[in-house]
Amino acid sequence: MNIQHRTFNIERETDLRMITRITGRLVQLGETAAIVAAGPFEYEVLIPEFVRRQLQPLINEEVSLRTIEYLDGNPQQGRMTPRMVGFMNEAEKEFFLVICQVDGVGVKKALRAMVRPVREVATAIEEQDLKQLATLPGVGAAMAERIVAKLRRKMAKFALMVDRDTPDGQLKRPSIAEDAYQAMISLGHSSSEARGKVDAAIISKPKAKSVDELLIEVYRSNREG
Repeated sequence: MNIQHRTFNIERETDLRMITRITGRLVQLGETAAIVAAGPFEYEVLIPEFVRRQLQPLINEEVSLRTIEYLDGNPQQGRMTPRMVGFMNEAEKEFFLVICQVDGVGVKKALRAMVRPVREVATAIEEQDLKQLATLPGVGAAMAERIVAKLRRKMAKFALMVDRDTPDGQLKRPSIAEDAYQAMISLGHSSSEARGKVDAAIISKPKAKSVDELLIEVYRSNREG
């Protein structure tokens, strides 16, 4: 079992003894959370959509996630539950924390909004592309303006992120999966349908090196189904 700790402040919460990395076998992957088996324990790790897509080809393999924790609930009622959020690398984790600094965002909203790769969102912020930002789930025009106003001068290093920032063996997969997903959307498929078909294609053809290979696998599966 490989779990690292440090003390960290997040939002309004007091100091916590935080898990900053968890390494173990990815035993289950849902739409909003991953289950990681580390030693005798299984941990639920909340994940944004762009991380979920990167983890899809790694089910039943060992993964190492950089993590943060926060307390979820109402402190006045004494019902606070510790939650863990996971990322593939430190840059993604840092970007998420920066987004959470914007008034009105917070962890839950950031988890929902982060459906696009960090580099794309950072570029949109840096270029003040309000239209693009407003399309992120739960963001909207007003919040897009707040994000740009607060963060546009902090985005340069995130906008320059390249594929080598992803884990070994996953250098090209995130962008391929994302592009295939967007291609399915443009062809008229719903978000959930596109996600399911692309995920199934990745499982069937884990060594696909291009969007075309994934789309061919999608339609091959459709014909056989």
